[in-house]
Amino acid sequence: MSFFKRLKESISSKTEAVTNKFKEGLTKTRNVFVDRVDDLFSRRKKIDEEFYEELEEILIGADVGVSTVMELIEQLRSEVRKRKIEDPNDLQPVLSEKLTELLKGSEDSSIKLAPGGLSIILFVGVNGVGKTTTIGKMAHMYKSQGKKVILAAGDTFRAGAIEQLETWGQRVGVDVIKQQAGSDPAAVMFDAVQAAKNRGADILLCDTAGRLQNKVNLMEELNKIYRVIRREVPDAPHEVLLVLDATTGQNALQQAKMFGDKTGLTGLVLTKLDGTAKGGIVVAIRQELNIPVKFVGLGEKMDDLQPFDSEQFVHALFGKWIAEEKAEA
Repeated sequence: MSFFKRLKESISSKTEAVTNKFKEGLTKTRNVFVDRVDDLFSRRKKIDEEFYEELEEILIGADVGVSTVMELIEQLRSEVRKRKIEDPNDLQPVLSEKLTELLKGSEDSSIKLAPGGLSIILFVGVNGVGKTTTIGKMAHMYKSQGKKVILAAGDTFRAGAIEQLETWGQRVGVDVIKQQAGSDPAAVMFDAVQAAKNRGADILLCDTAGRLQNKVNLMEELNKIYRVIRREVPDAPHEVLLVLDATTGQNALQQAKMFGDKTGLTGLVLTKLDGTAKGGIVVAIRQELNIPVKFVGLGEKMDDLQPFDSEQFVHALFGKWIAEEKAEA
């Protein structure tokens, strides 16, 4: 069975609504990236050095990342030799398959929650990436699943951050634990954990400051928050999610490297994927950092934050190729 047929069967078992969200959210990337690949594969009549160089340029232009592109091109060269592929069009499913493999990696992309009792998720990231909005949307998602959710306003530094989280709390219908602006974020977290325990909450979503003026202080603050949470709930936080803005491309990758293992990252949330033509950054981040992408923002609606699915991602980009293969069958 061909890769596209296997992918189509896998996708068909998932909800059509989710499939459509991925398709709509990746429209810009698909229109630029896939159309350029299509043009290359139809224009070139043989797979030679010029073909590889142009494909390399397209992949780098989609922010797949230089080192990842180099690895991908080498894998394609190997498959061409092994399968004796001569027609560029026959490389389409191979390219899709390799991208899926790169996205999957070896780590689970599902959110890890406590088997019983309170689950605590800590959000980190610089200002302006959509961290507070992500928390609000995730609160909506979990509340829709029947879970009791509480928000912790741990960003006491940025003007308006507490009010913004409160607005989300009102929209979603969940409590927000806060103190005054300028308060110790670790003290806010202590209060939030106590409130979550006392009120029988299932999920505590914790906002944190995103300032970078003094990176050392920021990391020390995050470590202090981490320690306070762990002291109160020994196996928490159950997830530490770094929120990144997909429209910043390679800058998002640099931010991820900066936070790195200093904050005990367990996963990434990539926002505003619908606003960029460089969705290849998902591949670069997944491959170069070996940290799973757990959620992606595919629009501005409340339910447009979706659990990341590598197969849905590839299907949304290369669905046209699947349709073409079906038509030829």
